[in-house]
Amino acid sequence: MATEISDSENAAPSVSVDDWAEVRARLPQFADKLKADRPLLDSLGLKPASRNLIDFGPAALSRLEAKALKDIDVRRQMEATARANFDAQNQTHGMVINLMEARNHSDLARRLNEEVKHRFGLMAATIALEDTGPVPLGWKTLDYGGVDYIIGEDALSLLGPDAVARVLFDEDVKRIKSAAALRISLWREGRPGLVSFGSADFDGFTPDMGAELVAFVARVVERVADRWPVL
Repeated sequence: MATEISDSENAAPSVSVDDWAEVRARLPQFADKLKADRPLLDSLGLKPASRNLIDFGPAALSRLEAKALKDIDVRRQMEATARANFDAQNQTHGMVINLMEARNHSDLARRLNEEVKHRFGLMAATIALEDTGPVPLGWKTLDYGGVDYIIGEDALSLLGPDAVARVLFDEDVKRIKSAAALRISLWREGRPGLVSFGSADFDGFTPDMGAELVAFVARVVERVADRWPVL
């Protein structure tokens, strides 16, 4: 149905408008009449505040309030994420300092396990090495090719429930629901191994989670372990 808009004061001919685009284009021609039409403004939820200003009515204010609350919620989420990242970085820094003070391979494995429990609430952390030579006391022993079998031939890491393996966590595996396994390479011969972290939460480690933080810790373990040969 066509909409009739007329300017009787100027005796302009009536205009038929069939779509919103044309209506919107013509509205500025009738701005003064629109401001003076109180019933129309009330029906639109608007009211004139002065000659050149139109205030928002209750409906429009509600929409603005909802948007403001949404913006506040997003900002709070961003702030919480930033605080969590900052705290994780601080905890990681403290753990790295502790790992660098390790006296031998066994002490390194012990410190790593205790640090992740104390600082990040994880269930366990282990260091594993393929059985192509001596394996330090306190480290896990993997069969030859075990690293590729667990995380894949070309992968550097594996996160999620698929990384939970008895060979990495022994009896703790019963309480571990998700894990992260990071590839390491030790000494000149590049012996393959894994640094693993186990969580009691299903979403503690997930496949879509970034591995940068745990990979950094694995690199630190790799460098510290290189200090001492395995006799």
